[in-house]
This record gives sequence, structure tokens and C-alpha cells, in this order.
Amino acid sequence: QVQLVESGGGLVQAGDSLRLSCAASGRTFSSYAMGWFRQAPGKEREFVAAISRSGSVTDYADSVKGRFTISRDNAKNTVYLQMTNLKREDTAVYYCAAVTASGIAYYTSNYDYWGQGTQVTVSS
Repeated sequence: QVQLVESGGGLVQAGDSLRLSCAASGRTFSSYAMGWFRQAPGKEREFVAAISRSGSVTDYADSVKGRFTISRDNAKNTVYLQMTNLKREDTAVYYCAAVTASGIAYYTSNYDYWGQGTQVTVSS
């Protein structure tokens, strides 16, 4: 089992950058593929980015491709989401999630563990 705690959210202006972190408990972090999702008010939770256990494979939603970068540090049990050129439509609660998978996963139903979320608000 793994516990996930997100941090790094906040209020920023359009065009700014922000880095989210997700710290995982336990000694088997490298066994989990990780993902970032987000949920805006009144909308479904949506896929943002995912990374494989080793970090060698990543993928992104089209809406964030070229602006967001997912990475992980298995020695620190942490996954990151670097967000640049933020837009108002990026405003949401951002969640990290973990699954014991060899590749990467795109759907909320794929993931076994979730953090509590961190709010990102982008003003224009």
C-alpha cells in the first residue's frame, strides 16, 4: 500500500509556471507507475500525464503537451509535474495516483491509490 501527498499548488497568473510534487510513503515507490489527473468544478476528473516505474516512458494529454513535464525521483519517492505557460483552463484540483503496472495508465479506474489533491488556480 502507498500513501500519496501532493503539494505545490497555488494561485498564479496566466503564463506563469508551477511545480507540483507528490510524495509517496513506503519502500516500493519504484514498483508503481504514476499519474497526474485534474478536476475542475463541475467536470469529470481527467488525465493529465503519466510516467512508468523507471521514468523511461511518459505521456500527456493533448491539452498540456509541450507545456507540462512529468518526472520522478525514485530515491526520493516523489513524482513531479512541472507546469509552464499556465492558462486559465488549467485551473483545477490536481491529483496524483499510483498503480502497480509495468507501463503507464490513462484512466482513473486503472489507479489504485490517490492523493488528496492540491488546488491550482490560474488568473488572467
